Amino acid sequence: MKYLLIMQIDPAVLESLTEAQGREIETGHGRFMEEITRTGELIGTQALADPSRSAVVSVRDGATTVTDGPFVEAKEYMGGFYVIDVETPERAYELAAKIPDAGIEGLAVEVRPVVFTAGFGLTEPEES
Repeated sequence: MKYLLIMQIDPAVLESLTEAQGREIETGHGRFMEEITRTGELIGTQALADPSRSAVVSVRDGATTVTDGPFVEAKEYMGGFYVIDVETPERAYELAAKIPDAGIEGLAVEVRPVVFTAGFGLTEPEES
């Protein structure tokens, strides 16, 4: 089963970290990626830009509108994600707990089952 491990980021928390803590997060992600690549559980990963660099596109009555910024005002935002393929939900939770962000107060990793996949080398819908 595939899962999306979503890193929920709070910019205020990140800004409060020391330089050493920031480096530890970076190296921790490197170790995590090495592990799940070695075990064959990594499908892909992406880091996302700050929401201030995003745009929201909507179409109403045939007219396209593009506005700056995130769709929802919130202090937390999706900072990136891993797509993994594991045997059980418990393994997904175990891997999520290894992501450095999970160990920092004010940050979190959301685990969500994937019900359809295209790209990442896969084209078949997921069985749920």
